[in-house]
Amino acid sequence: MSELRLATRRSPLALVQASSVQRRLSEFGVTCVLVPLETRGDHHAQVSLDQLGARRLRRRSPTGCTERDADVAIHSAKDLPSTTPDGLSLTCVPERLDAADVLIGRSLAGLGPGATVATGSPRRRALLLERRPDLRVVGLRGNMATRFAAAARATLTRRRGRRRLGTAGEDDLAAERLDTEWFVPQVGQGALALEVRDDDDASIQLLSPLNQPDAMTALVAERAFLSELGAGCSVPCGAYARVSGNEVALSGVMLSVDGARSVRAVFHGDEPRELGRSLARHLRDERGGGDFAGWQRTL
Repeated sequence: MSELRLATRRSPLALVQASSVQRRLSEFGVTCVLVPLETRGDHHAQVSLDQLGARRLRRRSPTGCTERDADVAIHSAKDLPSTTPDGLSLTCVPERLDAADVLIGRSLAGLGPGATVATGSPRRRALLLERRPDLRVVGLRGNMATRFAAAARATLTRRRGRRRLGTAGEDDLAAERLDTEWFVPQVGQGALALEVRDDDDASIQLLSPLNQPDAMTALVAERAFLSELGAGCSVPCGAYARVSGNEVALSGVMLSVDGARSVRAVFHGDEPRELGRSLARHLRDERGGGDFAGWQRTL
């Protein structure tokens, strides 16, 4: 087999991401066909890409023969749940783009007292209020194009989303890249994750040249952190891993929903899954993050 069917959402950013994977795989002699699929995320602000992978890669006909709409599901890693459904594997993580968040419109220092910032992310909201409790943080939904249209309100958005979309004039809108040491990114931010069936050795082999080991290691550590917390995108936390040789440096943060309380730490180790779990337990149990407002109903 030298052809892959790549399942992707229909949003402009998702199609751009899928096209980039298609282009990269063509460099290794792999022909790819994009299979745009509709998910709940195409109709609601809360994206659920897990349904794309679990349904489209595993659906079976009444006769028991596998009825496969696609060979690979392409996800923004940040949108995935912390656990992978049985029978599926995240087998490939291409080179990761910059995971940092940016402020569009004005820098943080350039926002006057009581200024309005728009974001749909509880993590971003809490991190902003931690540093600037005077800000008025309002909700924001929609795709990347919608967010750029709201730039006059200093929309908070992701640097890598802007880069992948290639939106005209976006560099003129970016006022500040937010330091990842303080503004810890969402788990998986800036990374793509390619999901296949466990038993699909042919597809796994064809994807292997595209996998970037350090990006995969970083994602494994971050997802282990999120899985141990039992959290998703509805509560404020973040984790960001840097890989140097065999060592992983994993930064993590838990915050109350209003940003008034937070705990942070950086753990180092050479086993990414255990590193992620250990950091999560440290922040949640030893540092008291599990007692923060907004977390009690989750943990």
